[in-house]
Amino acid sequence: MQRLQWKLALIERVEERVHAAPVPAPAMGDWPRISAATDEYRHVRLNGVYLPGLTARVQASTVQGRGYWLLTPLCQDDGSIVLVNRGFVTEASQRGAPTVAPRATASACAEARAQGQGASVSGLLRISEPKGGFLRQNDAAADRWYSRDVAAIAAARQLSPVAPYFVDADAVAGAPSDAPVGGLTVVSFQNNHLVYALTWYALALMVAGSCYWVVRDARAPRKHSGDA
Repeated sequence: MQRLQWKLALIERVEERVHAAPVPAPAMGDWPRISAATDEYRHVRLNGVYLPGLTARVQASTVQGRGYWLLTPLCQDDGSIVLVNRGFVTEASQRGAPTVAPRATASACAEARAQGQGASVSGLLRISEPKGGFLRQNDAAADRWYSRDVAAIAAARQLSPVAPYFVDADAVAGAPSDAPVGGLTVVSFQNNHLVYALTWYALALMVAGSCYWVVRDARAPRKHSGDA
């Protein structure tokens, strides 16, 4: 029952975060204190310039089919970088995509600013997904990604300093048909604790009933076959 109350409180807390108005994304000074318990699914906003040439494609399966999440670095005014999951694209749309060529972070950000690639983004703060997916490890050398591993992607693209989280961008109304589809974050928590509690209570009653039956049967007078 304690676990049930904990899970209900968690679901309520996350629902409040998801539907709240966006707040500024945690700055560099706050990065060491970020955790799933206090920050995941918080609705945040950030401004900066994208580095589209350093986008990482992470394999994904969504309601729209199989394809990729596009994680693009966003340079902020304070010099920090946040990976933004701009959304989902199909496998077909990414055939023939150019190979990533990492560059020095400062020069890449400066070039993007000079080209006027400013962006304002709102979305859900997510915690890094290290190592890889189920039975599939990320392969940085081959640029194959199965999970949104912030540290590994940042290292492969020579990005620094990079936030220890990424942001799932919200859906953008009126976006071009070929743009990444945002707003597909699945916010769902399995809650079977009430079923577990009822099951254990039922088992406890069955055990108590069985014990009562055995004790009553043991204390009942016995009839012997030779009695008159």
